[in-house]
Amino acid sequence: MSSKTATIFTRGILTENPVFRLLLGLCPVLAVTAWADSAFGMGVSTLAVLTASNIVISSIRKFIPVKIRIPCFIVVIATFVTIVDMVLGAYFEALHAELGVFIPLIVVNCVILGRAEAFASKNGVFHAAVDGLGMGLGFTLSLTILGAFRELLGAGTVFGQNIMGAAFEPIQLFALPPGAFIALGLLIALVNILYKKIGLE
Repeated sequence: MSSKTATIFTRGILTENPVFRLLLGLCPVLAVTAWADSAFGMGVSTLAVLTASNIVISSIRKFIPVKIRIPCFIVVIATFVTIVDMVLGAYFEALHAELGVFIPLIVVNCVILGRAEAFASKNGVFHAAVDGLGMGLGFTLSLTILGAFRELLGAGTVFGQNIMGAAFEPIQLFALPPGAFIALGLLIALVNILYKKIGLE
C-alpha cells in the first residue's frame, strides 16, 4: 500500500473521523446507539453505501454535468440505500425493525454526500473506494464504540453479554436520548485528549 493510499484510508479512522473529529452524521449517531448491535448494524450499512456510492460516482464523474451533480449523487446514493434496506429486510429482520426509518435516512447522511462531493467526484475509482472504506470504517467504529459505551453504562451489557455482573446498577440515563449527547461529549473529550498526547491534532 502506497503512502498516499494509506493516508486516504487512515484519515477517515483517525484525523478526519466523521463522528469524533468532524461531528458529521450525528442524527443516526445519537438515535441508534443505545445498543452496540444496532450501532454496528447502522455503521456497516453506511459503510456499504458510502463505498459503493464513491465507486460509482468516481466512475461516472466525467459524464455528470456540473449543474446537476448533487441530484445525480443523491440518485446514486439512494439506489444503494434501497439495496441495503432490502437486504436488511430480507436477512436481518430484527435489525431492520430496530433501525427503522434511519435506514432510508442514510440517503441524506452528510458523510456520504460530503465524500461524494469532496472526494469521489474529483479522484479515480481506486482512491475513491479506499476513501469510502476508510470513512465508512471510521463511522462504523465510532458508532460501535458509542453504542457499546452507552449499553455498558445503561444496561451493564455489551452486544447483549453481561459485563458488569448482577450487582451493577444500570445508569438509565445512558439508554435515553439525553444520554447519547452526554456519552458522545465524553468520548469526544477523551479522543481529543488522546490525540493531543500522541500529536494527531
